Amino acid sequence: MEDLGRGASYTVPCDDYVHVVEFSPFDSGSAASLLAYGGNQYVVVGTCRFQEEDMEVEGVEFATLRVFHHALRVDCLAWSPESRLDKLPQLIRFCTAAADRKVRLLTSDLQNQHEVKVMEGHTSYINHLVFEPTEGKQIASVSDDHTCRVWDLEGNETTTFRLRSPGVSVCWHPEDAFKLMVAEKKGTIRFYDLVTQQAILSLDCGQSPLMSADWCLTNTIKVGAVTGSDWVIWDITRSSYPQEKRPAHVERAGNFRWSRVNENLFSTTGCPGKISSQLLVHHLGHPQPVMIGSATVGAGLSWHRSLPLCVIGGDRKLSFWMTEM
Repeated sequence: MEDLGRGASYTVPCDDYVHVVEFSPFDSGSAASLLAYGGNQYVVVGTCRFQEEDMEVEGVEFATLRVFHHALRVDCLAWSPESRLDKLPQLIRFCTAAADRKVRLLTSDLQNQHEVKVMEGHTSYINHLVFEPTEGKQIASVSDDHTCRVWDLEGNETTTFRLRSPGVSVCWHPEDAFKLMVAEKKGTIRFYDLVTQQAILSLDCGQSPLMSADWCLTNTIKVGAVTGSDWVIWDITRSSYPQEKRPAHVERAGNFRWSRVNENLFSTTGCPGKISSQLLVHHLGHPQPVMIGSATVGAGLSWHRSLPLCVIGGDRKLSFWMTEM
């Protein structure tokens, strides 16, 4: 590709390499968005405001709320819907996974109450985790150990689903707390009913490895994934095979994420290359990506909850890309 892509709309400097970054998808009661990013031994939690939301802001304004010590490098992170900034005491709650195969639940009132709960059970690398989005009282995690596990906040494993290959992504239905989507590296995505503990539906990529999948929370009949160097999208009411499939990245693709504001907008990243990694923003109505961004060795990918804006982490910085709708 001749066009290496445009630079970020905004950047925020960080002290270290950023391995993971997540906007909270939930309303925290604040006008600013909660954002967390993780590095080698810490998680920074802060708030973001962008000029698109607030005339007073030039570009982006990032305010750090707290830096949490983390024993190891953070590999993945998920926000709890219980995080609130508009009540006293304030509450920040999120969970992380690291190479020691443990899930950590971190809770803070941003004053002097800080709690870390460690959840043990996985026997291999944890690839993704998510909170139940309505109440936030459960966490689901997927791992290379061929399981999806559901935990309560006390650290008890309440449900285990045995998978046929490594679990790469897990998503919870936005309204139905009993439906879970689990994507496996071999190319299968299954939907589970947590009451009966049975699979109720499965989708097939028709190819592997499946690296990342996401459930479109603004229109839950849509599921997207990256497999090999392609992106694929299903309409789950129509077929277990993808409705659309396109090559996206020159080498293997890494992440797939739906926008939270437009059911036709999604982004993919290439696996971090030697020099740069590509962020592509796609619109289902357009044959070509609507935006190509280039970032030095990007890690993580997350969309803002109300703007067509996504963030990726990198070497001592966060990079934000705004997409014209």
